[in-house]
Amino acid sequence: MLILECPYCGVAADETELSPGGEAHLKRFGPGSSPDEFEAYMFARKNPKGVHFERWRHAYGCGKWFLAARCTATLEVFGTYPAQSTEPPADIIDKIKAKRPEWKGYS
Repeated sequence: MLILECPYCGVAADETELSPGGEAHLKRFGPGSSPDEFEAYMFARKNPKGVHFERWRHAYGCGKWFLAARCTATLEVFGTYPAQSTEPPADIIDKIKAKRPEWKGYS
């Protein structure tokens, strides 16, 4: 079972209390973008086996959105952090590199 700690309220919630929101750290395209940019934003998603950065909502708790770094193959969670972050915190990157030396980066 996947358990993520909400960085806002500090509750360790299992996946039944959370709502997934897809890939984190996407460049969003809206009005004024080209059709190709908008299509890529809406439909082109990475689906890696391994380390992935995702958006989650603590739906049955505080209701806030947050980001998580986890391995999609093992469900190992490297950490969670606020949704307003533009990139993963250094301590989470360090945890990933320590356990997965082959990892090439989050972008």
